[in-house]
Amino acid sequence: MASALQGFEEVRLVKPAGQTVMTVTANSVKFNKSTAIELGYPAYVKVLINDKTRQIAVTPTTAKADNSVKFSKPEGKQTASVSIKDATLVAAIGKYFDLAEAPEGEISFQSVDGTVFANDKAVIFDADKATAGTMKRRGRKKGE
Repeated sequence: MASALQGFEEVRLVKPAGQTVMTVTANSVKFNKSTAIELGYPAYVKVLINDKTRQIAVTPTTAKADNSVKFSKPEGKQTASVSIKDATLVAAIGKYFDLAEAPEGEISFQSVDGTVFANDKAVIFDADKATAGTMKRRGRKKGE
């Protein structure tokens, strides 16, 4: 006698991470939480740049690797985006983005969606597809 459930498949409850996004400002490079999820919450990453295609790649690495950058907290602990403020890295990536002058009290930024390459454990961002914007400056104002 055949089971009443024959031919059924379990519904997979793994939710897609959502779109990976990199946001560049004059002082930082920020990756949304989806980027950390797609890369498997790596504690360290390497940032690679293809000068010809104007693309930036992020891939997991170890703390001991040359040019590794501290990235994510472990799964469950990484509650927000990852912000990198290393001046050398910000300058290297920033040269591919044209940050407009922002009005007083605001910060100019450009953000770009990434493409996940699961087999290579990498997310690649194409600088030529970035969109510009401004956001309110957060925190205390100078002189407070």
